[in-house]
Amino acid sequence: MKYLKEDIISLVEENDVKFIRLQFTDIFGNVKNLAITESQLEKALERGCSFDGSSIEGFVRIEESDMYLMPDVDTFEILPWESHQGNIARMICDVYTVDGKPFEGDPRYILKKVIKQAEEMGYTFNVGPECEFFLFHTDDEGKPTTKTHDNAGYFDLGHIDLGEEARRDMCIALEKMGFEIEASHHEGAGGQHEIDFKYDNVLNTADNIITFKSVVKTIAQSHGLHATFMPKPISGISGSGMHINMSLSKNNKNVFYDSNDEYSLSSEAYNFIAGILKHIKGMTIITNPLVNSYKRLVTGYEAPMYLSWSPKNMSPLIRIPFAREDTTRLELRNPDPSCNPYLVLALCLAAGLDGIKNKLQAPKSIEKNLYEMTDDERISQGIESLPLDLNGAIEEFKKDPFLKEVLGEHVYNVYLEAKKIEWKNYRAEVHNWEVEQYLSKF
Repeated sequence: MKYLKEDIISLVEENDVKFIRLQFTDIFGNVKNLAITESQLEKALERGCSFDGSSIEGFVRIEESDMYLMPDVDTFEILPWESHQGNIARMICDVYTVDGKPFEGDPRYILKKVIKQAEEMGYTFNVGPECEFFLFHTDDEGKPTTKTHDNAGYFDLGHIDLGEEARRDMCIALEKMGFEIEASHHEGAGGQHEIDFKYDNVLNTADNIITFKSVVKTIAQSHGLHATFMPKPISGISGSGMHINMSLSKNNKNVFYDSNDEYSLSSEAYNFIAGILKHIKGMTIITNPLVNSYKRLVTGYEAPMYLSWSPKNMSPLIRIPFAREDTTRLELRNPDPSCNPYLVLALCLAAGLDGIKNKLQAPKSIEKNLYEMTDDERISQGIESLPLDLNGAIEEFKKDPFLKEVLGEHVYNVYLEAKKIEWKNYRAEVHNWEVEQYLSKF
């Protein structure tokens, strides 16, 4: 919804809002916030709110720490849960430096830059995510466990799906915040769930993913549960993904559709696919950012690993759901919900536009089940694989200068260094698997 500053002040007064959370994310997608009272609202809307950027991971050094949050008034929402002190609202903010310029390390700004490039080419980028998550019990101290909330399976009914009530409350809360919920259901693993909301322009969708995760965690907590978007919390069962459905439009027309093509896809759609496949190995450090992310990708359960596409087949990296004019879209299946959506969607759009600008040619579609093909069969058809672990993703990230161009030098360098440290710490740690395998034998 489009608001003026005066509208926000009126809404706060009319709805007894006592606190306003000014939200933003660090480069890893972690939500941060600065809370102000209603008395400070007008000043915040006019001049922003200062904060110490050096305290936010991946932002700036202590000698250049002063930064400002500028609220985006169109993101104003009243949080749909009660407070004893009056209602609480939130606005998502853009981060600025003291000289009034957008901060180059703000993930939302990075996405806005790529959106501008798309607009200059006449395109609007629409995105619909499919976010999976687990609901786990907590222990006596309220800390999360990995005990699943139920043993239901895909699409099971309520008497088996013990998370249905919590999931229903999540949907109601999200709808109160303006989401259009298209479907919610139990996923394939015990305690695993999915809630799908309607596609929107890419900036709104990135904002919505951040909001979605916060709402899911808050409502789960009210039910005495812990919601996690960790990609692979338990061995031997499916992990959680965040499939991304993407489409481009020009003059309100979906440019991915062409009725004359065998698969009803346009040349722009094929170029976009080629752009994604060209850069996806380097992008994986952003789409699958954790050590744990690769436990989901390499252990089966239909997780996408192979650089290919198909209009029908579910095993390739990019799937084309049934193409019908305005609903024609590409589904990228490897991202997981631990990612920073601003950076992921910025890279997806930039890579796709690179494909269109340079008229990159997509490879032939793959109709065979990739999981049943041998390594030799895949190699003979030129089908490459995503990185097998975070270290492989780090190496691929360094090979692709295009990614540095999109992210900017600040985010590229800080993100890369942080992931190197994460991998180094992981390698140095002794894990339970090693103890169980070796302690009694050697």
